[in-house]
Amino acid sequence: MADAPTISTLGELRASGYTPRSVKDEVRANLIDRIQAGDDVFPGILGFDRTVVPQIQNALLGRHDFILLGLRGQAKSRLIRMLPSLLDEWVPEVEGSEIHDDPLRPVSKFGRDLVAEMGDDTPVAWLHRSARYGEKLATPDTSIADLIGDVDPIKAATQKLTYADEEVIHFGIIPRTHRGIFAINELPDLQPRIQVGLLNIMEEQDIQVRGFNVRIPIDVLMVFTANPEDYTNRGSIITPLKDRIDSQILTHYPRDLDIGVEITRQEAWADRDGAVTVHVPHVFREIVEQVAFEARASEYVDQKSGVSARLTRAALEDLVSAAERRALVHGEAETTVRASDLEAIEPAVTGKVELVYEGEQEGAQGVARALVGRAVSTIVKTYLPDPTAKGSGDDGGRAAYREVLGWFSRGNTVELDADLSFADYVRQLDQVDGLAALVGAHTSPADPAVKASMMELTLEMLHQHSLVGKDVADDGASYADMMGSVLSGLGSFGPDDEDDDFDEDDYRRR
Repeated sequence: MADAPTISTLGELRASGYTPRSVKDEVRANLIDRIQAGDDVFPGILGFDRTVVPQIQNALLGRHDFILLGLRGQAKSRLIRMLPSLLDEWVPEVEGSEIHDDPLRPVSKFGRDLVAEMGDDTPVAWLHRSARYGEKLATPDTSIADLIGDVDPIKAATQKLTYADEEVIHFGIIPRTHRGIFAINELPDLQPRIQVGLLNIMEEQDIQVRGFNVRIPIDVLMVFTANPEDYTNRGSIITPLKDRIDSQILTHYPRDLDIGVEITRQEAWADRDGAVTVHVPHVFREIVEQVAFEARASEYVDQKSGVSARLTRAALEDLVSAAERRALVHGEAETTVRASDLEAIEPAVTGKVELVYEGEQEGAQGVARALVGRAVSTIVKTYLPDPTAKGSGDDGGRAAYREVLGWFSRGNTVELDADLSFADYVRQLDQVDGLAALVGAHTSPADPAVKASMMELTLEMLHQHSLVGKDVADDGASYADMMGSVLSGLGSFGPDDEDDDFDEDDYRRR
């Protein structure tokens, strides 16, 4: 932050050539400079380059008040909190003014009287742009006094003023943001009679307090956020106010998985500062992001509520924590995330989705587990052959997994515990015929730990396609033959071939 200018009186300010300008003109001019310089106006905002960001820039270039309309977790608050960067770094104000009067254009009684009394000797202070932003979360108990102001009887009594004196006004948060940017989050939650109080500010740029015969022109850029769900569930924006908001800009969730991965990478605390280094293979980052994509399309999830991007951030942090905890138990300095760690992200999912009736019947944990399973199936099939596809030869479709499925069909099982040491973990997975070779041939893993994690993901993907059975208990999970586990209580039967070799047709019949 640069030092404030040294000008300290109104006379010095006049001599410097300072020219007042409105907040919207100031923001417009600085935005033009940033665009022409090729600067990133909203750094860290991903996925909005061709949609939301250009529309915000258009609104600011047009000197518009605007509203961001979108579901939860779509970076609405973050966007509006970045707007002060488009203000001048320092602006002069009448020293001591509650509403940051411009020395050349004072609007409060205090500012006008001081300039009239002291002239060029009026003391000038400098206001940083960080102090020129105000924000209020709209709640049902928000009052006109909070936003606009009210008469202060204590001030009237202590200063022996009548209620007809403008000095008895206690200004609300909007006048105190005079010459700045003011934001109201969740606008529909504001009661209609309070929304009416914003009409003069939006159109006439002035405030009125308690019927006073006083008009105080307030210079402020007004921005709002709202969730479409709120229009029916908690309230609405009154038509006259909506008419005065110049631009309505729709936000959205990431439309591309890779963008979502980068957003989560940016937001999640995955690089820990502890004694353990946790490696997160890219496939797990994709799975975490795919969980959100699955939730946004799920018949169990209320799509009107949305699925916040906070889900993937919390899920990745839980995933890393599960691996970190395992390493701490075994005294290891580093570890790699495993498929069994995905169970740890269920709390992040259950707390971030609203379920419809069908989802409530399934239960929050059941829905979370199903979403994770679908995500694993979707992503792993981009690395390995799709077992549901009709492939040719031994490398396509279910045929690629013939050796793996054959091993399970002979009654073998894999017992996996989330807290297994790496040596025991690999020992369990290496039992499965053809599993290591399959993963090695299709994924080129960077190291043995990544290869082992991908081997377990392969088993989980096969389970999601009902090709391998899975039993889950508090102490871990086991993978076994799907049909064999179902029919074990009914007696065994073998393939119709005379030999004992596994046959795909036999497996399909079973």
